Amino acid sequence: MAVLKVKFTKTKRDKLAQILWILNWVSVVSGIILFSLGLFLKIEIKKRNEVMAKGGVNSVPNMLISVGVIACIINFLGGKICYDCSDTNKFSRWKLVMLPYIVCTFCFTFCILVGALMCYTMRNELEESLYLGLRDAIKFYKDTDIPGRCFLKKTVDMLQIGFKCCGNNGFRDWFEIQWVSARYLNMASKEVLDRLKSNVDGKFLVDGVPFSCCNPSSPRPCIQYQLTNNSAHYNYNFLTEELNIWVKGCREALLDYYTAIMRSIGITALLIWLFELSVLIGVRYLQTAMKNVLLLGDLEGESDGWLLENSFVEAAKYNISIIKNLGKANQISTVSGMNDPNIDVQNTNCGKTNVTTKSIPAAR
Repeated sequence: MAVLKVKFTKTKRDKLAQILWILNWVSVVSGIILFSLGLFLKIEIKKRNEVMAKGGVNSVPNMLISVGVIACIINFLGGKICYDCSDTNKFSRWKLVMLPYIVCTFCFTFCILVGALMCYTMRNELEESLYLGLRDAIKFYKDTDIPGRCFLKKTVDMLQIGFKCCGNNGFRDWFEIQWVSARYLNMASKEVLDRLKSNVDGKFLVDGVPFSCCNPSSPRPCIQYQLTNNSAHYNYNFLTEELNIWVKGCREALLDYYTAIMRSIGITALLIWLFELSVLIGVRYLQTAMKNVLLLGDLEGESDGWLLENSFVEAAKYNISIIKNLGKANQISTVSGMNDPNIDVQNTNCGKTNVTTKSIPAAR
């Protein structure tokens, strides 16, 4: 029994073909939108590539770009097919192409769904990439004279100013690394030498942060150094007073930024997927209705259209049986005594029952 069978007249078939022709062109626009969103996300990721570890972060934008290009091609072809379906004579040249086209379009719509879901599952991977990338960027902040790293100071400063953040997880990350280059340390100073000797690794560690961590909205002049020393500043209490530097870490700030972008892209991709699925259902109805018209031979009469010719269970059983038969037919007997795979195939009775056979005389 056919699933969701609908009866179509000649007028309804023509209207359905015209509507699907328009919707396929709208789908071409949706493909351009997917391509643009993927390209936008790829550019946004590339802008801050210096503070991201190498990984599969680009998998989502690449997926969206690929799906967008395929959407334009498939829906352009679908528009041509639906336009020709309004003429029965023109449909005859597409009747063998429509079913493979529907199968390919179904796989394509599934890829759109996968791309939309990837926008929501990418957060953990992105967080790890940001954590490792920011850790290395902060670590090499002082290396302004080393080729390949000299740009990191400006990158980190602009990042902290633009996203109103400080450090990787927070401003305390700057306490654990030497972010002042040895080139700018006065080695004749006893204070500098004592600080270097007090560290096991010989690093110049201070409880201070770069200027880019300062919050310009604070009424008090920025306190960059000796943040944990209450006696170093007038009317200052490190534990109770709100600091005049950014408290949020840059990893959290960037993660929130990219999550908001991907959430919006994911919603858009889901809406496009639903739209493409509805167009696919319409094309399936048109294909089955036009096929039945040709089988009936009455081009002006009514015909049935459906999503599946049989029920879901029957269709599944039929496909499983085909797969089993294909596997059985491809078997090659290599062991002596093994039955022939075609032994159970019944011979067709051609109507001749009592056929006499002539005996062949033995040679003398």
